[in-house]
Amino acid sequence: MAVFVFKKMASTNAECKNPCYAHGDAVVAVEQTAGRGQRGNTWSSRAGENLTFSLVWEADFLAAKEQFVLSEAVALAVVDTLAGYGIEATVKWPNDIYVGHKKICGILIEHDLGVAGRLARTIVGIGLNVNQVEFEEWIPNPTSIALLTGERRGTNDVFGDLYEALERRFEQLKDARQQVQADYLGHLYRLNKPSTYALPDGKRFRGTIRDVRPTGELLVEHEEGGFVKPYLFKEIEFVIG
Repeated sequence: MAVFVFKKMASTNAECKNPCYAHGDAVVAVEQTAGRGQRGNTWSSRAGENLTFSLVWEADFLAAKEQFVLSEAVALAVVDTLAGYGIEATVKWPNDIYVGHKKICGILIEHDLGVAGRLARTIVGIGLNVNQVEFEEWIPNPTSIALLTGERRGTNDVFGDLYEALERRFEQLKDARQQVQADYLGHLYRLNKPSTYALPDGKRFRGTIRDVRPTGELLVEHEEGGFVKPYLFKEIEFVIG
């Protein structure tokens, strides 16, 4: 494992696509100018105040169809780290990290497939709000460690804590995948709580999350009709606020 720190770069995920980086290597940017989030969104972070980095994992013991458990492990590592600071976080499916109804961390995971339908190389991108207390108006419902605890923390210290948590969760993937899945469900945002959701066509409905399949589909029970329907990423969106 090696950590490479850059004062400024466009995207740590893009940098980690360089094959010179091996399993366990991390690329940290003090300032990231073109960070990416889920659904094609940008990730905005004030230079020097937050943690923006990407990590290379080689989980070739996982089949491609099992890739969601890797996403679960990453999300749980962030939850574990925040718990160490006295912050109780949840995972908003598939892998945004929330405290209450506010977002503290975004995760972007990209996979390359290897032989026989297995994962070869995975890039894990994490943007964690650490010391930022003021955010641009266009950013929805943000929060940070500093806002939640009233304390500033060194980003290097937070990185060290999070990296250790990531290593522990990665090891669980080898022989305790069911535990990872159970922990993920136990920390799922709005589990068994009626909420409003939006479909790609803009239609909204009331429903309740009942489970997440090992392949990643969110199982939502519709209030109208009482049926349970699976949804893939980008097929459903939370309506918050």
